[in-house]
Amino acid sequence: MGLTTVLCPLAAVPALADETEPVAEPSRVELVLDVSGSMRAADIGGRSRISVAQQAFNEVVDALPDDTQLGIRVLGATYKGKDKAIACRDTQQLVPVGPVDRAAAKDAIATLRPTGHTPIGLALRGAAQDLGTEGGNRRIVLITDGEDTCAPPDPCDVARELAAQGTRLVVDTLGLAPDEKVRRQLLCIAAATGGTYAAAQSPEQLTNRIRQLVRRAEANTPAPAPVAGGRECAGAPLLGPGVYTDREKPAEHRWYRVPVADGQELRAAVSVAPDRPIHRDYGVLLRATAADGRELVRGTDAGSGRTDVLSTGLRWSAGEPESSDGDAEPSRGAARGDESRLTEVCLVVSNSFAPVDRQDGQPGIPFELVVDVVAGSEPPAAPGLGRGWLLLLVLGGAGLLTGVLAGWLTRWWIATWRTN
Repeated sequence: MGLTTVLCPLAAVPALADETEPVAEPSRVELVLDVSGSMRAADIGGRSRISVAQQAFNEVVDALPDDTQLGIRVLGATYKGKDKAIACRDTQQLVPVGPVDRAAAKDAIATLRPTGHTPIGLALRGAAQDLGTEGGNRRIVLITDGEDTCAPPDPCDVARELAAQGTRLVVDTLGLAPDEKVRRQLLCIAAATGGTYAAAQSPEQLTNRIRQLVRRAEANTPAPAPVAGGRECAGAPLLGPGVYTDREKPAEHRWYRVPVADGQELRAAVSVAPDRPIHRDYGVLLRATAADGRELVRGTDAGSGRTDVLSTGLRWSAGEPESSDGDAEPSRGAARGDESRLTEVCLVVSNSFAPVDRQDGQPGIPFELVVDVVAGSEPPAAPGLGRGWLLLLVLGGAGLLTGVLAGWLTRWWIATWRTN
């Protein structure tokens, strides 16, 4: 993340694409609330978990702007019987995704009573369908106090399935119970989609966290642009400055091409987010090569001996500008307005992970690639030869003076000692 922040602004549209600024689509968010029987527990400030969640929902709904695209889905809210097959299909959308109707949303939440099982995986699939696949960023906020009691489908597998679709869907999770198994499952769900996990142990914490996540969706921060890397440099996708997302199987290589003009500097970083159990060896490697295969530079951690590299970056500067012969292609996005020769640099993302037993590595490990091309910086000026000789003369003179003074003091001390 640190590398991502330093190297590049969040611009997901390639510089080489059509320069028309796209109209920002509104973000959409759906709150998914667990209403299973365990939500009756009165262990949050002496109040039941469901009452705390209802209060938090009401306060968040009251504070939302009118144009917020919000929906509400519940799980385990209606079936009171003992047939688990039926109970594990108990998930409904109470409020469709759209401009929020405060009265309708609060009335729907007020009638909820803890009832059934916890089909989290099925609820996540339903929420993804509610949000659709078109438009801007989509966010699911899952609030639960327990782990899924209805798998299959396993909620972690569902989260990976949704992430693999590449439809800008993020799942944030909020845990209402201090249970380690629940925490691990919610962390898995959030990590698979690039979301966050948090525990809420008071009404204020829950309200503040839900409001924060809804506002984050409203900000409509550009999501990484999906891209499919090539198997070799020739024919690999051509990228401009931006943030991209891709997946690669363990031990796979993914290739991309970036044009860099003379006098410019290429900066790139890659961050891997393993969303499943894997055996780790030396992690992820990022390299820049020439079109003919010559390696130009490797990522910062290459050859360091570390075995936990999940994020790395590199920098490479093109040569100084050469005189144009009139046929050179203009540099797109160059810092200067002149024409410069373009060098096509190949970026290679590879990893040395291995899937655990009974895992085939599908659909691959998600990663983000950040690319930026900036004006090259001038090398720092080195001390001149004259200043170097001056320093030697000063040191030599100081040494000579010290030696003479030390010799004179020694002779004086010996003469005085013999006299006495």
